[in-house]
Amino acid sequence: MINNINYQKNNPHKVMQLLIDGQIKTIDALNMLCEIEKCNNTSLKSEDDGQLEDVMKELDELVGQIKVKQLVRELQAFVEIQKKREEEQLLTEPQVLHMIFKGNPGTGKTTVARLLGKMFKHMNILQKGHTIEVERADMVGEYIGHTAQKTREQIKRALGGILFIDEAYSLARGGEKDFGKEAIDTLVKAMEDHKDNLIVILAGYKDEMERFLQVNPGLRSRFPIIMDFNDYTINELIQIAELMVKNREYKFLPSTLDKLEKILINHHNGKYYDKMGNARLVRNIIEKAIRMQAVRLINEKTISREDLIYLKPEDISYINIE
Repeated sequence: MINNINYQKNNPHKVMQLLIDGQIKTIDALNMLCEIEKCNNTSLKSEDDGQLEDVMKELDELVGQIKVKQLVRELQAFVEIQKKREEEQLLTEPQVLHMIFKGNPGTGKTTVARLLGKMFKHMNILQKGHTIEVERADMVGEYIGHTAQKTREQIKRALGGILFIDEAYSLARGGEKDFGKEAIDTLVKAMEDHKDNLIVILAGYKDEMERFLQVNPGLRSRFPIIMDFNDYTINELIQIAELMVKNREYKFLPSTLDKLEKILINHHNGKYYDKMGNARLVRNIIEKAIRMQAVRLINEKTISREDLIYLKPEDISYINIE
């Protein structure tokens, strides 16, 4: 019985049930509930250990996207100065921080959204600073009323943080009778109802997002901040690849890097696909290379530390390269 009580005492609902069942005394229940509260507070504190400077350093360490970094710095400065103006009882500008991220996949849109959530939490703009990532299927239902319900559920999850809607233009792809319009209407209302505790970021391809805003002209004024995420250059993709393998405790041979660069150039020139895969493409290549290295090594009689670390040219593959 004691083991069962110890197992359940970290759950406040279980503690109350034990009290009701007469298995513990009132004073014991109160002590358990106090311990649970103390643990919860400690847990929350550990999540808050990072400082604003750490978040900005993480932003600076991202490869490329100079204009995006500059705009994030502008937002940070704007919010801080508006707070100081408020302290001096000066007029302040309204802090409408809903945003539009335009760019191809793999350009860092989701990563920057997460960093913004952390930044605004440290600046006391958002209570939690978490990021809820959704797409059309998470918001649009199959019958009248279902869409509003699904959209409100996602908004509820995002309160205190950022609601990041990827491929947001898909909400308007079906025309006036499509349920996506209901999702947009519900979203707009929530942005007003929760303007002090919710930031919405719409993301997607540049051209599609521009057409989306033309179809819904009222949205543009509600999203005053627009960030353009450019495709990475070949050199930037190589830097990203080197960071990825370093973080996984692998290394490239010079000849391996040469082969990777050739793949990226061919991809950029449209030999494989029309559009760049950006960092997502690099990640897929590296993850496959690590698997191919494992296949190459698995039947070796002796495997050295260097064998485990280095990725060779034969490990790198992305369609056939002549």
